[in-house]
Amino acid sequence: MIRFFDIIFSLIGLLILLPIFIIISIWIKLDSPGPILYKQVRVGLDGVDFLLFKFRSMVINSDKRRLLTVGNLDNRVTFSGYYLRKWKLDELPQLVNVLTGKMSIVGPRPEVRKYVDFYSDEQRIVLNVRPGITDYSSIKFRNESELLAQSSNPEETYTNIIMPEKIKLSMVYIKHRNIYQYFKIIILTLISGIKFIDKSSKSNKAQ
Repeated sequence: MIRFFDIIFSLIGLLILLPIFIIISIWIKLDSPGPILYKQVRVGLDGVDFLLFKFRSMVINSDKRRLLTVGNLDNRVTFSGYYLRKWKLDELPQLVNVLTGKMSIVGPRPEVRKYVDFYSDEQRIVLNVRPGITDYSSIKFRNESELLAQSSNPEETYTNIIMPEKIKLSMVYIKHRNIYQYFKIIILTLISGIKFIDKSSKSNKAQ
C-alpha cells in the first residue's frame, strides 16, 4: 500500500512541480558553471548503492573536499544553492528516485557509504526499508548544517551525536511502519515547513 502511494504522490508531484523544476534549472545554470543535477551514490534498501538526485547547490567537485555541509556560510554553496537548501527545494528531484523505486516518500534518509560503515548491527536495521525523502529525523534535524557549524569538530559531532540520534528516530518509524505513520510524517513535514516559512517571514519583516 505504501508503495502505491509513493508512485501516486511522486508522479503527481513531478507533474505539478514541472514549471518550478524548469525555473530552478534555469536559475542554477545562470548562477554558476556545472550541471543542473547533483548525483551522489547513497546506500539504499538492503545496503545496495543507488544514485540519489538533487538540484546542484554547490560548486562542482565540492564533495571531494568535504561531505558534510557546515552552516549557511559554507563557501562551497552557490548563491542559488543557499536558497534551494534553505527551502529544501534541492531535494525535489528525489521524487524521481521515489518513482523508480529506489526511495520512498517516507523513510530513513539515505547515507553515503562512508557513514554507513560506522553502523552497528542494530543500526543497520534502517537498511531493511527503502530510504525516504523525510521521516522523524528529517523534521528534528532540519537545521543540521547550522548545528554542525556550532561544533569545533563537525565530523565527530555528526558521527557520534547527530547520526546515532537520526537512526534512533528512523527506527521509531520502522518499528511502527504502517500507512498511518506514513501519512502522519508527511503531515508533520508539511507543518514543519509552514512553521519555517512563517518564522522566516517574521524574521525578514523584523529586519
